[in-house]
Amino acid sequence: MDQGREGDSVRTKQVTYFTKEEEELTNILVELGTKKNVAKALAFFAYTPEATSREIERGTDLCQPEVSVTMQYMSDRLWIKCRRRKAEILGPTLKVYELAKPLTDIMESIEKDAKRKTNDQLKLIKKLRNYVK
Repeated sequence: MDQGREGDSVRTKQVTYFTKEEEELTNILVELGTKKNVAKALAFFAYTPEATSREIERGTDLCQPEVSVTMQYMSDRLWIKCRRRKAEILGPTLKVYELAKPLTDIMESIEKDAKRKTNDQLKLIKKLRNYVK
C-alpha cells in the first residue's frame, strides 16, 4: 500500500498473481507451441468466466496492446466472444470477453494443431533422408 504525505489520500494497489495451476497450464500450453500471451489468456479464462480488457490485463500481466492482439487471435479461432457493457460510471462502453466454447474443445484444437505440426516435421525429415544416402 502506498501512503502519501499527511493529508493526502491513501492509495491501494491490487496485485494479481497466477496460481500454481494457472502457471502450470500456461507452461504446458507454451511447450505445445501456443503463443505465451494466448497461453496466459487461456489459463486466465480457465478460472474466470468473463472479464473486461482491463481485468484480463491485470489478471495476466499483459499490457493493453498485448491483450488486444491476444483477444483478436482467439476471436479469429472462435475461441472467445465479446460483448459490450455500459460502464457503471460515465465513460465508454466496456468490452467483456468470455470463452466461446468449452476449454476442452479449445484444447482439442490445440492438440490437432500440434499433431499436424509434428506430422509436417516428420515428412520433412523423411524428405531430408532422401538427400542424405
